[in-house]
Amino acid sequence: MAVAELVSVVAVLASAPAADAEKRVFNMTIEDTTITLVGSQKFHTFAFDGQVPGPLIHVAEGDDLEVNVENDTTLPHTIHWHGMLQTGTWQSDGVPDTTQPAIQPGETYTYRFKAEPAGTYWYHCHVNVNEHVAMRGMWGPLIVDPKNPTDTDKRVTKDFILMFSSWDSAYADKPGYGGVPGDVADFFTINGKAFPDTQPIRVKKGDFVRLRLIGAGDELHSLHLHGHVFQIYAKDGHPLPAPIQADTVLFGPGERYDIVFEANNPGLWMVHDHIDMHTVNGKTPMGGIMTVVEYDEIPKDQPFYHWAHKQFVPDFYYEESLKQPLGLHENPAFKGTPAP
Repeated sequence: MAVAELVSVVAVLASAPAADAEKRVFNMTIEDTTITLVGSQKFHTFAFDGQVPGPLIHVAEGDDLEVNVENDTTLPHTIHWHGMLQTGTWQSDGVPDTTQPAIQPGETYTYRFKAEPAGTYWYHCHVNVNEHVAMRGMWGPLIVDPKNPTDTDKRVTKDFILMFSSWDSAYADKPGYGGVPGDVADFFTINGKAFPDTQPIRVKKGDFVRLRLIGAGDELHSLHLHGHVFQIYAKDGHPLPAPIQADTVLFGPGERYDIVFEANNPGLWMVHDHIDMHTVNGKTPMGGIMTVVEYDEIPKDQPFYHWAHKQFVPDFYYEESLKQPLGLHENPAFKGTPAP
């Protein structure tokens, strides 16, 4: 075989997908959608598939992804796949006027890239991120399962995704505005909901629990878990060589932390942002970024317990979707209504 032919064959083999890689094709829309943060506080969003957060995209390391995105709003948008390396596919990085033209109203754009590296990632708009991401709900989770799971990965029995964001109610019904210096956020959410409209994190004694924390908004957060010591296991999708033991973790916009803990202390345990101004709904205290780790072994009908008789909404943390076969998973719990 001639040298030129040999080089050509090697190049083809090097560029070919791995034998166990899958090609996965997804279709998504961007829609003007009204969601409710808590109580009667509504907000006009630009929602992926009409939900905030957007659908879970759960794939395997090395998969080849093709995502067709249709813009059904009246403003331009893109999707940036935050943390994906885009090796050889820089045109799919989703930055307007740098890697692509923005997707105009009524248009469809196709992203093609390989899912790597493995870990906890997310996707979000990259047009006017100060508004579209910081206060219009244009974000969703992207989880890439590793080819070679670590011992910690293998131990996980309960897996939860928590996306944190902030909102300025002054712009709730003013799409196209907001996200500028001087704005003051007054609502704070986990997965688009503020306490008491968040949901408990349900575990049982003996579970090994992973919380995937994603800073989707424009604020710092300081998450504190009562009753347990957790390990800070991964940063921005990458396992740490020496996990840190803690009960509080500080993270900012765009950052992800995977924290893991043993469910070894049955009770009803508060989880909250220790930046106290983030535990309000407007001017009302005891709201915002708060939830509870509920053990199955503890009765929930305690007369003092806020959620004693509240209907539980499953999959609020994508915990059920993460158990499903790999793919794109919409979530009825996050669906809004078409915005006027």
